[in-house]
Amino acid sequence: MKAKIVLLPGDGIGPEVVREAVRVLDAVANSHRHQWEYQECLMGGCSIDRFGSSLTDETLADCQAADAVLLGAVGGPKWDDPAAKDRPERGLLALRKGLGVFANLRPVKVHPALIDSSPLKPEKLRGVDILVIRELTGGLYFGWPKGRDVKDGRERAVDTLEYYDYEIRRVVELAFELAKGRQRKVTSVDKANVLESSRLWRQIASATGAANPEIALEHVLVDTAAMRLITGPASMDVVVTENMFGDILTDEASVLAGSMGMLPSASLGQGRVGLYEPIHGSAPDIAGKGIANPVGMILSTAMLLRHSLGLEAEAAAIEQAVDATITAGARTADLGGSLGTTGMADEIIARLR
Repeated sequence: MKAKIVLLPGDGIGPEVVREAVRVLDAVANSHRHQWEYQECLMGGCSIDRFGSSLTDETLADCQAADAVLLGAVGGPKWDDPAAKDRPERGLLALRKGLGVFANLRPVKVHPALIDSSPLKPEKLRGVDILVIRELTGGLYFGWPKGRDVKDGRERAVDTLEYYDYEIRRVVELAFELAKGRQRKVTSVDKANVLESSRLWRQIASATGAANPEIALEHVLVDTAAMRLITGPASMDVVVTENMFGDILTDEASVLAGSMGMLPSASLGQGRVGLYEPIHGSAPDIAGKGIANPVGMILSTAMLLRHSLGLEAEAAAIEQAVDATITAGARTADLGGSLGTTGMADEIIARLR
């Protein structure tokens, strides 16, 4: 297979983990006779520094023309000025919108060998295998109006939480479809006791559940969902929720795996181009030190091969190599080990079959 992959290393540790992910992709290409064409572009803070924009029209067009996009991380203290006209995160939101990726898939699976790396009791973690599906292009992050002004002599800030029925329906339907290949259970998370948008969400989720009676559906308020991720995470299978709730809950869920550096994500839409990135941030405090955990980035490449290129065997090979590496005791500093970014990738590549 031939495929074009746009690389967006971004800021902080982004370039370091993307570099190792490319090494893994190249190893897969060599062993399975594929050909990848890479195109590297700037996005985020580095793009602001170079072009004055966190996402240029040219970079967006390159991403739209690719088969898949691999992103490292964006952001950092250098670009954190609240008064700035552009920030790295704005580029990420614009990229998601421009690619039409409306669903963010974040698998949370606790490796048995890493149970002691989590602050939770081991008995709470056994059997945890959750897929969180976060709506990605609606809600508070995109609603209008938004901004800051002065009214009646007082400074105020406005954000708008808005959802159309089709935005909710398509992501909920995806959750039900993916649940068919798992434990056939969907947990829909909302705040229907307070928010009108959540009442629409629950209405559509209920209708989708009625149309798929073979899938068990439960409605859970976001407060309860946050507690259950800590007190009973193994009871969850597929979790679907709106943009901001999903953003917060998936960061909370990363604690289950022992480190944010372990978790991948895939952002998908109705087109063929997917956006793949680890869930961790740019970690400027360790950037350039060569100690970042590359596993989340490497597992994101497995999701790229599976969802954008349809290469299930190759995706599984990467996941099995990561599993074997962790089982063998290889650890980066965030997990109490001594391996650096490249050393951890070396261990994974050595186990690729």
